[in-house]
Amino acid sequence: MKYLSFFTILLMTLVSCKEAKKTENKLLESKVASSSADQEKIHPGKKIIETECYLCHNPKASEVSMIAPPMVAIKKHYIDSTTTKEQFIEAIVGWINDPQEEKSKMPGALNRFGIMPYQPYPEETISLIAEYMYDYEIAQPEWFDDHFQREHGRRMGKGKGMGNGMGPGSKHGLQTDYGDIGLGYALATKAALGKNLMKAIQEKGTEGAVAFCNLRAIELTDSISVMNNAQIKRVSDKPRNPLNKANKEELGYIATFKEQVAAGIEVDPVVVPGNEEVTVYYPITTNTMCLQCHGKPNEQVKPATMATLRKLYPEDMAVGYNVNEVRGIWSVVFDKNK
Repeated sequence: MKYLSFFTILLMTLVSCKEAKKTENKLLESKVASSSADQEKIHPGKKIIETECYLCHNPKASEVSMIAPPMVAIKKHYIDSTTTKEQFIEAIVGWINDPQEEKSKMPGALNRFGIMPYQPYPEETISLIAEYMYDYEIAQPEWFDDHFQREHGRRMGKGKGMGNGMGPGSKHGLQTDYGDIGLGYALATKAALGKNLMKAIQEKGTEGAVAFCNLRAIELTDSISVMNNAQIKRVSDKPRNPLNKANKEELGYIATFKEQVAAGIEVDPVVVPGNEEVTVYYPITTNTMCLQCHGKPNEQVKPATMATLRKLYPEDMAVGYNVNEVRGIWSVVFDKNK
């Protein structure tokens, strides 16, 4: 009887230790996963991608409105099973520092979008972008998997993204649907403006881009409004063109977005439903390229560009910005029955 009691106690002790070990392992796994997620959140490359790269490579844009390939596509084309992090970083740094057709591994993107304009980023900044791209999954548009399989078969490679449906049109409830629709119109307009703006910069420099905005920006925005049966406009508390001056209500939304962006809060479209129409607001934020025309006068904005701005926009207020600041908002009005 004593032996039976002894073995019973021993067995209970072993089982208890085993369960404790399982619990310890689960806690360790949880800590590792949490640590990995925290590292991703604080990685400086993530913030740079969101504030700089997504101007053109925005994963929320629809396929037809893209003005450059999504970042996940770049990752898929530049990384295979043999690619080291050092090789990937070197390739991305080499491309951004000197974008030449023979360096590209994306002939389809070249045919559709042309060669990426030179971006004057420090090598350290580019390396952080590439490092984040290599180490972490990249947000991908909801349409991307179908597109990639259509173009390349099922060679998914290491660059597969999160598949989290970030494109406009994902269904998450009534208000989000309206937000997605409005954001889709805003991003489509942004894509059209951005594509023409980049072309002007490539062909005529920053001064040419200023001239394009002066002659074509509102006209192009209006044409996209007509095409989508919507009212699309960009407004600001510091307008360049007086026609883009925000009203009292819009100033309130600009102030709110400024607080959110400054606090590092992820911003969602603001949806204001009316009886028959819906208004959607979304911030316009600055990145490094924007500062060529909207940065500090005679620093980021070169004297020649300032001279062009003064000539074309005598009442210009849209300068003095830093990176990742709200310089205005999109205002999109459309029928609720869309």
